[in-house]
Amino acid sequence: MGKILVVDDDPQITRALRINLATRGYDVATAHDGATALRETAGGKPDLIVLDLCLPDTDGIDVITAIRGWSRTPILVLSARRDPHSKVAALDAGADDYVTKPFGMDELLARIRAATRRSAAVAALAQQALVDTGTFTVDLTAKRIWRDSVELHLTPTEWGVLDVLARNRGRLVSQRVLLDEVWGPGHRADGHYLRVYIGQLRRKLEPEPARPRHLITEPGMGYRLV
Repeated sequence: MGKILVVDDDPQITRALRINLATRGYDVATAHDGATALRETAGGKPDLIVLDLCLPDTDGIDVITAIRGWSRTPILVLSARRDPHSKVAALDAGADDYVTKPFGMDELLARIRAATRRSAAVAALAQQALVDTGTFTVDLTAKRIWRDSVELHLTPTEWGVLDVLARNRGRLVSQRVLLDEVWGPGHRADGHYLRVYIGQLRRKLEPEPARPRHLITEPGMGYRLV
């Protein structure tokens, strides 16, 4: 079910949450202040954080801001602060949801399930957007590419060709589709464009451009990224 970090200085609330979450199969860690919460987040890598805003050493919003500097772990605020300003400030700082005390356990559990589902969906999409060939890695969302941990620069047209191949990784992409996607339907007869730009990409990305392992030509048909 995943690991949840409960951050609250009220021992009754942390005990109630630990029991209810553990009963439903969650691994539960607790923290009573902001400093401990940051250490637990960094070291324990929870799948979700339930965070009170009123902590003995710092404001919970500062904890959210600090975590968001390096982590996208879902944060569900559980606070007695009911004023709109606190809710807006917490959400703007990076919280994913906000529940006010006193709270119903069934509602809280439903919000936890919803937050973990959203997080899993986002992680799956991010994974799909990363294409790792073993030689170079393409981030389709950020439009960035690395080889041997060094970020490479591609021209807009080179990126356009690679983007189409990466989104169809492993599958044959016909010359017509590539020309339509990158240059437009008016260039379907300009197959020489592809030969030029595939050659440029191989020189930048392949260990041996003359013997490509990843940017493969399928003679008379098109190209494939493997």
